[in-house]
Amino acid sequence: MTAPDPPPSHPDRGLLSRWRQVRRLPFTLMLASLLAGLGIVQLTFQIGNLGYRSVTWLRETRATQERVAALERDVRVLQEAVAAADDPTYLEQLARCQGFVGAQEDVIVAVGAPETPGETTGENCVVRRLP
Repeated sequence: MTAPDPPPSHPDRGLLSRWRQVRRLPFTLMLASLLAGLGIVQLTFQIGNLGYRSVTWLRETRATQERVAALERDVRVLQEAVAAADDPTYLEQLARCQGFVGAQEDVIVAVGAPETPGETTGENCVVRRLP
């Protein structure tokens, strides 16, 4: 026959280790709460940063699109000016807008005429800005 197992030398040892686990439980809960709080703070910061970057990105994208549209408009104006540079009627119209007249034409000036062309509204000469 076999001898029965000897009784444990400290019968309260199992109870003591459980008591230590229970005593450490509030510290573990506090540590878990602290880590959860830090996670919430970090998540809030990340969401705020994401919102800020989204707004900034949209603003910069809109400004870039406006700049691209202005540059495309400038290119179109320059292409029209290059295409019309050899057209005699266009050049004659530009000369008339600047106040030049033909060799066989008589200049008749009204009493209330402006000193420089283009000062009155409704005039045929439209000033176009070249980039």
